[in-house]
Amino acid sequence: MADRFDISQRKKDHLALCAGPNVGFREKSTLLEQVELVHCALPEMHADEVDGTTTLLGKRLTAPVIVAAMTGGTDIAAQINRDLARAADELGLGFGLGSQRAMFERPDTAWTFQVREVAPNVLLLGNLGLVQARAMTTAQIQDLCGRVGADALCIHLNPAMEIVQPGGDRDFRGGLEVLARLVQDLPIPVVAKETGCGLSRAMGELIVKTGVRTVDVSGAGGTSWVAVEEHRAVDPDWKAVAGELWDWGIPTAASVLQLRGLGLDVIATGGVRTGLDAAKAVALGATAAGMAAQVLRAHKAGGYEGARQFLQRVMMTVRSVMLLTGCRTVEDFRRVPTLLGPDLRRWEPRL
Repeated sequence: MADRFDISQRKKDHLALCAGPNVGFREKSTLLEQVELVHCALPEMHADEVDGTTTLLGKRLTAPVIVAAMTGGTDIAAQINRDLARAADELGLGFGLGSQRAMFERPDTAWTFQVREVAPNVLLLGNLGLVQARAMTTAQIQDLCGRVGADALCIHLNPAMEIVQPGGDRDFRGGLEVLARLVQDLPIPVVAKETGCGLSRAMGELIVKTGVRTVDVSGAGGTSWVAVEEHRAVDPDWKAVAGELWDWGIPTAASVLQLRGLGLDVIATGGVRTGLDAAKAVALGATAAGMAAQVLRAHKAGGYEGARQFLQRVMMTVRSVMLLTGCRTVEDFRRVPTLLGPDLRRWEPRL
């Protein structure tokens, strides 16, 4: 019973902390500010000709934007999930569920993840931790996905968060085998997703070998999940370790850059705060950009309408940036010239 309470309380803690002000990276940024796009003074098109549509995981999106994974498992989480999934569905964006571990360990919380009633057409991403997936059968995982109607399953990789979390996982062996098994056995695509620390090129090369074709970099520069756990820590030694590792990770823009040329569809999450950030991530080569904390804060301030208006502004900005770089399509936009600052350029892979 204590474990069940702990999971529920942890989700409540995470929501409260992520909506607050003191869980961002202290000194490290996403490095998206070091991406400059070249202005086109003569776009030679009407603004209505700009086509922001793209395809991700077999589904068409109206814009290359998803509402990234956040929550589940509590009454408050249920309302947030339903509101954000509904907004994403109406706008033609993607939506990611929080970890379904709570749903597996506490079947009575399944309803907090079920959003299809209000979002029948949304690209819906399920979510499960790698360590939990390793201990489950493929049939159990498929059942979790089926019960929410997921179009794909994100397997999240979060060793930095877990190592400092009270009661967190310590054994991260066998991860590549888990990914390969699920790619082979599940009827829906698998997404390898980091949790705030980014993916390097070496990790991308290993992930490709498992058969995974879509990754979510979830890089450094936004919410530091190590910081979230630092706030929750009780043991003074682990609290100190979390404090030292607060800024650990590969910046989001650097991670997108690192994964170029590997044949992966890349979702750029981690500190994507604005439509301009999202546009820069796509110009670097991401298939789509994902936003979480800013959407959560917009929802906290204005509920469903607040979140919807925020996402609509993001879409408007992305389309405006496409026009101002002379791009009619997202495919054109991914080939637009980018000027990179020195801190970002040093992450560029040597091919």
